[in-house]
Amino acid sequence: MPCRNRVPRGALCLCALALLAGCAGGSGAAPAPAAPGKTSQGAAADQMSEEPAGQAARPNAPTVYEPQAPGTAVLGAEPLRVDVSNAGQGYVTVCYNGTATKASVQLTGPDGVTYKYFLPPVETWTALPLSGGSGTYAVAGYENIEGSSYAVLFKDSFDAPLENELLPFLYPNQFVDFDADSRAVATAAETVAGATDDLDAVAAIYHYVVENITYDAEKAATVTSGYLPVVDETLASGKGICFDYAALTVAMLRSQNIPARLEIGYAGDAYHAWISVYTEETGWIDRLIEFSGDWTRMDPTFAAGRESSEAVLQYIGDGSNYTVQYTR
Repeated sequence: MPCRNRVPRGALCLCALALLAGCAGGSGAAPAPAAPGKTSQGAAADQMSEEPAGQAARPNAPTVYEPQAPGTAVLGAEPLRVDVSNAGQGYVTVCYNGTATKASVQLTGPDGVTYKYFLPPVETWTALPLSGGSGTYAVAGYENIEGSSYAVLFKDSFDAPLENELLPFLYPNQFVDFDADSRAVATAAETVAGATDDLDAVAAIYHYVVENITYDAEKAATVTSGYLPVVDETLASGKGICFDYAALTVAMLRSQNIPARLEIGYAGDAYHAWISVYTEETGWIDRLIEFSGDWTRMDPTFAAGRESSEAVLQYIGDGSNYTVQYTR
């Protein structure tokens, strides 16, 4: 059965398991690269921020870059295919429509990091980010036999000369899944109305998330392997675990054309998640929003306003305390 051009909300990366187990900022939008499938939210696209007295507000109309699978360059074969047609845009799409319980795709980028993705049988394409940037990627496809045993379906490689190094952190993907019709997109547009620059917008989105989403301790204690966040479900329920917080925040930022990385790794000995944000005036601001038991926002000088921030800031002073394992 042919795969349809829609990115599904499902599948699992191995690094998510460890994250789940450990859960206990100028108007500098990224350059808008030409992107196939780029759309804006219809209802919110014509909604513009009112201008505060004396200072113009940044535009708040959503920008959503929607992944496509045109089929002009495909690796593998039925039942598992990898469409690399838009590798220059910072992503590939994959589709598994076989009879096994699941399949796996492994991507190893020029940075040497291997990402393992798991896919249930579906009829739609799933977007995977090329987080390693421009360069050559090795790709391997596997089909589950039983338990943890997999059969090799193919191994190949492809070049990804990114048109813009920010693209992987603007597109939706398997972990940060949203589209032009997502409630998170409309909510982000409403939330940043009146923001004067991108850092202002980041602050508004941060405050919205922490004020409207409650940490779900029961979910954290019972969540099973295979879980991936659904940003609109998080909004609807008003609660979630650390993975939900991170995915929702990044989805809202990206829909405002603010490149954001969801990063997972260690701060000292603690398993940890943080969000880095890019603006034209500052470049990447690392660890701007992070999770270490609660959410904390730092400004570019890392001067946090929360009483609990001192324990977090002990890591910030020495960047070597941070070890990034995966970037989404």
